[in-house]
Amino acid sequence: MIKTIGHFFKESYKTSPVAFYAEMVEAVLLISASAVLAFTILDPATKTFVPMYLIGSILGIVSAVIRKAAFVIVLCSWFTAMNAYSLYQLFFI
Repeated sequence: MIKTIGHFFKESYKTSPVAFYAEMVEAVLLISASAVLAFTILDPATKTFVPMYLIGSILGIVSAVIRKAAFVIVLCSWFTAMNAYSLYQLFFI
């Protein structure tokens, strides 16, 4: 099982190192943003997690374009638009 998972990660890297690292940073940012939101839910730390979600979503678009994953591009584009709007409201309104 561990060998299979290792092989999967190696193949993902071989296919596109740029997409692999974009996905890795994306995952770290989105997991961290989700944790920040979960732990601050009663008084959300929006100035912390919204930018993390935005950057993670942009990296999702980058990796999806490289891997030619059409519906992932649609989904990440939606998240990017919503997080950009949230960031605008948070810092400029």
